[in-house]
Amino acid sequence: MAFNPEKFITEATEAIRKKIGKEKAITALSGGVDSFVAATLAAKAIPGQLRIVYVDNGLMRKDETKRVSETARALGVDLKVVDARKRFLDALKGVSEPEAKRKIIGEAFVRIFEEEAKGHGSTFLIQGTIAPDWIESGGMGRDTIKSHHNVGGLPEKMRLKLCEPLRELYKHEVRMVGKGLGLPEAIYQRQPFPGPGLGVRVVGEVTEEKVAIVQDACDITESEIDAAVKAGKMERPWQYFAALLPSKTVGVRGDERAYQYTVIVRAVRSLDGMTANFSHIPQDVLEKISTRITNEIRTVGRVVYDITNKPPGTIEME
Repeated sequence: MAFNPEKFITEATEAIRKKIGKEKAITALSGGVDSFVAATLAAKAIPGQLRIVYVDNGLMRKDETKRVSETARALGVDLKVVDARKRFLDALKGVSEPEAKRKIIGEAFVRIFEEEAKGHGSTFLIQGTIAPDWIESGGMGRDTIKSHHNVGGLPEKMRLKLCEPLRELYKHEVRMVGKGLGLPEAIYQRQPFPGPGLGVRVVGEVTEEKVAIVQDACDITESEIDAAVKAGKMERPWQYFAALLPSKTVGVRGDERAYQYTVIVRAVRSLDGMTANFSHIPQDVLEKISTRITNEIRTVGRVVYDITNKPPGTIEME
């Protein structure tokens, strides 16, 4: 049976209303399609009982906080922005193991939401968890591929009750719901972004310097691929971004030997994120991405393109 977004909106709205009852809820808005759809459903179901919070964890896309705030304002969403950049970066200091990073990020998010919920009197946390999140985190008896910060990355002792209205949906279905809710196309067609943010695109220890490198590298990669799609050179990938490796390699900067970082460019084709094939980006587009990254980010001396499918690789680096 074909997925019916209008029917889902009606049923999900009623389910949220029934689950929350007369209590209050807090919902996390990250700027991605999943969180925007979950927040919009929640606002539709329990408008007078809801607080919508955006946490700037220092691991977001370049200029993301400004973009999300402006979008929320345009949609009439009353959004509270919490600046937690130092808190997250301090917690991640010295940590390089991927699962440990994900769990630290998940714990920090929940503790912040518990603090915000206490001030609001909320007892529920509404999240944009979708099916691949909990399947990859070891749901349905499956082995854990990786913890998602809003599933496997949650602390065991959490004081908020969970409400996950999108839990059974896949990404393409979430997009259909977003369109059915009347969200702008720029939101419901936005490419996926990992819950732990750039924390999983900085391979190894996360530092402010490395996050800034990935922000710029992702921005360049996205803008060049967007331009190529607009020019009809290629189809838009399902997801496309850049990541940073922890080790440096030798190169040349001017007439001198340089020891600089390596950036990985990744672009994949997929329907729901469960499996994916690498995208065939035209050589001239790859060349432009590489040239811009090495010219504009002075600490990067090498750019490589990832041609791994999922499986065996995952879409993100960690």
